[in-house]
Amino acid sequence: MSILKPGIRIDKWLWQARFFKTRGLAAKLVKSGKLRINGSPVSKPARNVSVADILTFPKEDDTRVIEVYELGRRRGPAPEAQALYYDLSPLEKKSAQIASPSTNQKPTSRDRRALKKFKDDLQQN
Repeated sequence: MSILKPGIRIDKWLWQARFFKTRGLAAKLVKSGKLRINGSPVSKPARNVSVADILTFPKEDDTRVIEVYELGRRRGPAPEAQALYYDLSPLEKKSAQIASPSTNQKPTSRDRRALKKFKDDLQQN
């Protein structure tokens, strides 16, 4: 006789913890087979997750490693959702993304003057 641990569907928990905007998107990730619970691949959204489980899944350009702290009862505000898990992902990827300059920004006057000076120096040599 086995004792069942309390749990919640993995797609519902990912949605409640605000990793995905909709439960359907969370289910789509699980069905793709890219989610792992405690190192085992999962492909069914109905799979239960419980406290102390470790989840590994791709999110945007990063791999997220999450430890489940609480199961939650609803999809509440962001601070409530962040209390459901502890992020075990390496921090160096996040800081590297923040430190990289955006290429979508228009150059400032200072940048344009520096570029013009650089080009003028190249033409003189």
